[in-house]
Amino acid sequence: MTIHYSVVWCGTCPIDTQILAIKHGHFSCSRPNQANQDIQFPETHNSPLHYYFTSQISVKPMAKVELRELGNTGLKLSCVGFGASPLGNVFGPVSDEEAIGSVREAFRRGINFFDTSPYYGGTLSEKVLGKTLKALGVPRSEYIVATKCGRYAEGFDFSADRVTKSIDESLERLQLDYVDILQCHDIEFGNLDQIVNETIPALQKLKEAGKIRFIGITGLPLGIFTYVLDRVPPGTVDVVLSYCHYSINDSSLEDLLPYLKSKGVGVVSASPLAMGLLTERGPPEWHPASPELKSACQAAAFYCKERGKNISKLAMQYSLSNKDIASVLVGMNSIKQVEENVAAAVELSTVGKDEQTISEVEAILKPVKNQTWPSGIQQS
Repeated sequence: MTIHYSVVWCGTCPIDTQILAIKHGHFSCSRPNQANQDIQFPETHNSPLHYYFTSQISVKPMAKVELRELGNTGLKLSCVGFGASPLGNVFGPVSDEEAIGSVREAFRRGINFFDTSPYYGGTLSEKVLGKTLKALGVPRSEYIVATKCGRYAEGFDFSADRVTKSIDESLERLQLDYVDILQCHDIEFGNLDQIVNETIPALQKLKEAGKIRFIGITGLPLGIFTYVLDRVPPGTVDVVLSYCHYSINDSSLEDLLPYLKSKGVGVVSASPLAMGLLTERGPPEWHPASPELKSACQAAAFYCKERGKNISKLAMQYSLSNKDIASVLVGMNSIKQVEENVAAAVELSTVGKDEQTISEVEAILKPVKNQTWPSGIQQS
């Protein structure tokens, strides 16, 4: 269906990318050079700001990512989540313009879930995300923010005292009064009994104080989730964030989903590209996967490229296809990355995924299916 809008074109922006719908005589330009401005529509073209002209044209409504319910929280998360670790310069420097542009474009395309941590970039990710969210100029209720506690640049500390101080520090960096989700970060590196008996009760007090809305836990080994959830009162933990366990090479999270659903726990899955394994470029040198797993993923990526397919897009769509997972979290730091991830999600919902190629890739990866790597300390 075609919708008719009264629009303006901004003379400083490429016309093919800058068609802006008028609302109540105002418009906001989403390009970086106009970020965070709400400009009165001029009565004449002699505006000191820019030259505009109006027209009646037909444009299609912008395709946005779908929203999914997160367990029993009542929150509806965008199926694609914005992983903000790259905003902490974890993968190279990111300018303020790039950061603001990527967050603005993500929000414009329906992404409402933003995840960060004080660990990412030594608190820089939280600071930059806070700045970019403020630049959106939208009501706080329109986006969902998750941050973490317990893991810091200086090491791990899951004590009640540290996590209680941690949220105040995070709120200041994020320029927020509360976060929607506070997660214990990579709990396999702490004592799980401390997480159960000290950390989570401290987070419950923060919840009662209105500083956080929901409690989560994160980590790599799937067994940590059942250990904690079996030892806390029902409804205490609202969210789990698992990573590298729901993609073409490793879908072991799937076996845990019925259990998590029975507990009323929402699920976020991160690293759909297995921390770089499922890319044409390949993983970073420090990647902890075995040589066998790296080699198999490299072969799968080459197979896709030879056939004009992109293994990263296939992996993203594979991860998005399970609707028991509320959001697939992927790191982003540019408008291009946002556009690619949103396009993959929209294509999946409208056309579907490439079942044949995915099946062929799964066959290549079968010898290493669900192979993972050690993470954390030995739990007694």
